[in-house]
Amino acid sequence: MSSPLLIRPTMAVFIGVELVITVALTWVGVAASGRVVHADRLTAAPRTALVLGSLVSDGVPGDYVRGRLDTTVDLWRRGALRRIILSGNGSAAAGNEPAVMRGYLLERGLPPSAMLDDPAGFDTVASCRRAREVFGADTVLVVTQDFHLDRAIALCRAMGVDATGVVARCDCPVWTVVRNHGRELVLANPRALWSAVTSAAGADVRRNSARSDGSGIRGRPVR
Repeated sequence: MSSPLLIRPTMAVFIGVELVITVALTWVGVAASGRVVHADRLTAAPRTALVLGSLVSDGVPGDYVRGRLDTTVDLWRRGALRRIILSGNGSAAAGNEPAVMRGYLLERGLPPSAMLDDPAGFDTVASCRRAREVFGADTVLVVTQDFHLDRAIALCRAMGVDATGVVARCDCPVWTVVRNHGRELVLANPRALWSAVTSAAGADVRRNSARSDGSGIRGRPVR
């Protein structure tokens, strides 16, 4: 028989994990509430899109990033965008996601002057933070799939960016969609909450430091 001394710690761990997942899911849901818009309802505006990278292979976008780019093309042709930040892993090992994304959009007639490449968007936190700190975007429209969108909006808001989002299309294998929904719930959302808390603390330190040395001046924001 199992010893009560073993059962109790196991139950405590299980309850703790469930609590963390619940709190993280609630935070993400509240932060993104009312901020997801339908692509076909977006009208012309001087809007900046933050298009999040994903797997590319041999210079070709994978299913997920291709869906994000196709949605971006539709938004651009509708006149709903002015600038597009292409944020992803720019390393050679990852296939230089922003360069592949840029090439895909260029092939579809989007002007190079409208695109800003962010090769250091290694994860969603970095993409959101750099959208503001590097590219001066105080307001963005995040373009990614539904399983990722709420978390991306929540993280951008935690990084000081007023974010809304649009669901990107996804001609993706069903099993990968199910896997990603599960990963978001169990792993990505709790990690996002932790990143938001730690980044907020770090931002306070940076702001206090900037005030003390007079270096807290940024360029004109991009919208």
